[in-house]
Amino acid sequence: MQFQDLHAGLVIEAGPRPVTEAEILEFATRYDPQWFHIDRERAAKGRWKGLIASGWQTGAICMELMVKNVLQDSSSFGSPGMDAIRWLEPVRPGDALSLKCRVLECSVSASGGTGVVRWTWQLWNQAAVQVFEMTGTSLFALKDRPPPGA
Repeated sequence: MQFQDLHAGLVIEAGPRPVTEAEILEFATRYDPQWFHIDRERAAKGRWKGLIASGWQTGAICMELMVKNVLQDSSSFGSPGMDAIRWLEPVRPGDALSLKCRVLECSVSASGGTGVVRWTWQLWNQAAVQVFEMTGTSLFALKDRPPPGA
């Protein structure tokens, strides 16, 4: 999608994207080796009653869905950051996550060369339970836009 395709109120949905135990173990072993992400036996006796994905992996899956369904082949070139990120429920092996992205606002920078999009990205599991939410900003190059005042 391009900046001109986006507008406040637009909702984009994608997925589902399955999550496997093997990828939970692989990601957590490398990046977040806490016992409830990597130790099946201990996790089964813990608060979550089984392995759960790292929140950072959940965010990465959200990014994967956004890139494949929205940002790929767009003029997006980065982000100045996120305003909020929340992990609402654990993601477990066998879950299938779906994306719901809501555009909050679109604007053009004072220079006229950058499109600015604020949006909320959410992930929902197969039981329609929201597991993740983040609100942030993305920047898009506006190659075909004339400079202000032209």
